[in-house]
Amino acid sequence: MNPDIAVGRTFPDFVLPDHTRTPRRLSDLQGTADLMLLVLIRGFFCPKDREQLKALTAFHPQLVVGSCHPVVITIDDWHTTNNLRQQLGAHYPFLYDEKRQVRDALDILEYTDPTHEPMIPHTFLLAPGMDIRNIWNGYYYWGRPSTAELHQALREATKAIRRDWDLSDPQLKRQWDAGDKKDFYPYGVKSMEQTLLEMAEATDQYACAARSA
Repeated sequence: MNPDIAVGRTFPDFVLPDHTRTPRRLSDLQGTADLMLLVLIRGFFCPKDREQLKALTAFHPQLVVGSCHPVVITIDDWHTTNNLRQQLGAHYPFLYDEKRQVRDALDILEYTDPTHEPMIPHTFLLAPGMDIRNIWNGYYYWGRPSTAELHQALREATKAIRRDWDLSDPQLKRQWDAGDKKDFYPYGVKSMEQTLLEMAEATDQYACAARSA
């Protein structure tokens, strides 16, 4: 893997078309204050990918209430990407990368499959600002994170970015009483309308189309 792709570094801000053929920028899908779970897969043909995404789709309601945005990137074409997403019953963005620019930029060519030349499956947990917190290598299925592992990683990541994790802090209470909400999520970050749009995965209303691909 490209040595720039490591914990503590910033993940590249790719622009790719989603399942509606709308170009999306990863940072727009993440937003400014939330976590992102980015899943890179081989494609529809891989049974390991499908099993991982079945579990992720079942876990998705917890990601919604936990303010984490899941995004999948596949090397499939638009039609196949939609087939996979619909068969899973998924309601989160699927981006497709037929040109394999993510694979090449990250240097994760799976050279053992000369037929498809996919990228090696990886899962990334990104903190606000596309900062890499966790990386799981999924070439072997058991290298991929279970939902239990994701829960633990999300707990630790949230504790690190949310000062209001522990409301027993007397300074926080004084801030709130004084009307200072900057350290309280989402009250000091975004409106309730924005929060509900994101929870509903209303991508067109909060992320919009990327200006350049």
